[in-house]
Order: sequence, then structure tokens, then C-alpha cells
Amino acid sequence: MSHRGTDRQIDNIEFNVGDIARSKKFYGSVFGWTFTDYGPTYTEFTDGRLTGGFTTGEAVRPGGPLVILYADDLAETQRRIENAGATISRAVFSFPGGQRFHFIDPDGYELAVWSAAT
Repeated sequence: MSHRGTDRQIDNIEFNVGDIARSKKFYGSVFGWTFTDYGPTYTEFTDGRLTGGFTTGEAVRPGGPLVILYADDLAETQRRIENAGATISRAVFSFPGGQRFHFIDPDGYELAVWSAAT
């Protein structure tokens, strides 16, 4: 993920896909998206305004893509999320460029929050 985020705004949308090459071909030909590969299981896309990713690192999940928000202070944001009643579904983990965690909101939607490496 590129660091263009603004604190507490949607910054990235991640699609779990069965075949990255197939997804790149589809979205590239239909919408003109461009891509940056980060290894065999992750490709970043851009539509010229918003970035996102295709990953084969997890199963394709019903209900659509994972919405990812950006936070300047990951720990403080996690504290606020937990205090508001959400459940952490995936603990903080590192990836090239930063760290993120996942949470389940009060209606059952899974979202993620990331912060750039310092």
C-alpha cells in the first residue's frame, strides 16, 4: 500500500481473488486500472484516484472487498475502536510499508486500519 492516507479516512480497498493475473486482465481492460506487483500474492492497483489491492493470501470472502482505513496512530485508533465496542478480528501485523489490524464493526462488517512504517 502506498502512503497517501489521511488520518481516519478510507485509503485502500483490498479484493481477495482466486487469480491475480485474471483480475488484472479484467480490471485493466474494462476500467484502465494500472498495477504494481509486490510478490506473487499481492498486486496494488490504481484507478487514478484510489489505490487498492488484489491478494491471493486469504480466501475469497463473500460480501465483497475489504475496506482499509488509514490512521496516523495505529495503537490509538485500535483503542478507540475497542472502546466503541468493535471486536479485533486480526491482531496487528507487519507488511512491507507498515502495519495493520482488522476489526468487526457493530453490524458485523470486517474492516482494516493501517499505518505507515516509521
